[in-house]
Amino acid sequence: MFNAILKWSIAQRWIVVIATVLVTLYGLRTLGEMSLDVFPSFAPPQVEIQAEAPGLAPEEVESLVTLPIESAVNGTPGVTAVRSTSVAGASAVRVVFGWDTDVYQARQLITERLQQAQTRLPEGVEAPQLAPLNSPLGIVLEYAFTAETTSLMEVRQLVDRQVTNRLLAVPGVTQITVFGGEERQYQVLVDPAKLSAFGVTLAEVSAAAAAANQNGAGGYLIDADQELLIRGIGRIESIADLQRSVVKAQAGTPVLLQDVATVTLGPALKGGAPK
Repeated sequence: MFNAILKWSIAQRWIVVIATVLVTLYGLRTLGEMSLDVFPSFAPPQVEIQAEAPGLAPEEVESLVTLPIESAVNGTPGVTAVRSTSVAGASAVRVVFGWDTDVYQARQLITERLQQAQTRLPEGVEAPQLAPLNSPLGIVLEYAFTAETTSLMEVRQLVDRQVTNRLLAVPGVTQITVFGGEERQYQVLVDPAKLSAFGVTLAEVSAAAAAANQNGAGGYLIDADQELLIRGIGRIESIADLQRSVVKAQAGTPVLLQDVATVTLGPALKGGAPK
């Protein structure tokens, strides 16, 4: 049979040449239209839902946050599996769709279902959010910053404000996870003895610290040929601004934040570190 094929190919060599050229051109055209990637998709379309529940234990997160979200997304057209993880203060629900489902349509369907689940979540739980669309491979690249003379707080601030934004501008990068270092925050260290002496509660101190960093709108001042915006500047720019915040007034005398607490700039409390 092979001899017959060879004899026919030699006798009809122009037909073989033309067929080879046509197959090559068709292959090149198909290659240009293929959606190539370094890591081809090997998992079906997935949508991850994340929700934060500060102060709740894993059991409470499971029963009060995760289960309502799972109940809301169950029954969504195209869903094949629902998986979840509940940890202290956070919930993650992964919804898996069929292979023929468009991932953007899946995200739209899940967003509509989450609006129904929002009313069933307890007070204090933030609205569930969809994680950015990324590859199921997870973390592709890890890098670390080290410094000898720069503090960890400054390094973390540099990463959050500059490095992260520049990496997100790179085509193909969908999410950046930053951990480690020292996250900068204003800390109000309350003195219980001073609270008792001034008759101030801890709730009043918390409310005063939160209200100290707000701007107030005052409308517009309309002149003959211009319109001026009126506003009260209340954003803190230094520790001294926060220290002078009024907690309450007693007999016409204001009690400042610095009278009952020490205001300092320090690192946030670390919940853990990866190995």
